[in-house]
Amino acid sequence: MATIVENIHGRRSIRISTDDIISIIKEYQIVACESGSYREIREKLDKKDLYIPEDL
Repeated sequence: MATIVENIHGRRSIRISTDDIISIIKEYQIVACESGSYREIREKLDKKDLYIPEDL
């Protein structure tokens, strides 16, 4: 689960779990294996929404 952390200046950071990182990498690998070039990968990822659940 991702956790949004706000500092004293109001700036937000997102703390991401190891499982979330692995999930994102797996999604990338699926797209990258189906594509030939960097441009194709970039175009497919631009069209794809990746979601990370927020820890409440």
